[in-house]
Amino acid sequence: MRVWDDRALKEQCIWRPLLALSCAHALIAPSKANVGAYSKMEFSSRVSAALRVNGSPHEIAIDTRTTLLDLLREHLHLTGAKKGCNFGECGACTVHLDGRRVNGCLVLAASAGGREVTTIEGLAENGKFHPVQQAFIDHDAFQCGFCTPGQVMSAVALLREGHAGSPTEIREWMSGNLCRCASYLQIVSAVEAAASRARSE
Repeated sequence: MRVWDDRALKEQCIWRPLLALSCAHALIAPSKANVGAYSKMEFSSRVSAALRVNGSPHEIAIDTRTTLLDLLREHLHLTGAKKGCNFGECGACTVHLDGRRVNGCLVLAASAGGREVTTIEGLAENGKFHPVQQAFIDHDAFQCGFCTPGQVMSAVALLREGHAGSPTEIREWMSGNLCRCASYLQIVSAVEAAASRARSE
């Protein structure tokens, strides 16, 4: 006898689970009336965030759910920090908050009130690239460039933290920044060069 020729077994293994699943969906799924109500619901919880970005003061009324990354990109039009995974896993949105590197997608903008934010746009001074930016150019440490702002911001913080003692240490402390083009060798070389220059100055 073939297994699925048994009617009772077929009912037990297929039809009953499907029936249970459809009943559960009916209980969980909102009605059309509720869907309409949800779509019309307005969230009025807004706060005023006063912070300094790249040395300039800003005060913006934002939704309490707005992330620092969205504040920078959508409200201040500073698009250097990229929205990659939006889950804090790729590092493309790395910025500095009071000098410490953070994933902008994981920080609520409201929590950055009264603090100093530095983005890739704020690194260059007087039209001259930051040494890390120049090292990335010199060592061709990018391909598509999408992750580069986050890589540079992380590398700048890494040097400030004193974690550039060896290629292994650099890889460890840059591990939160992913490069889908796999330019890791060039990135490590660029950070090494920037560290060497910083030590010599």
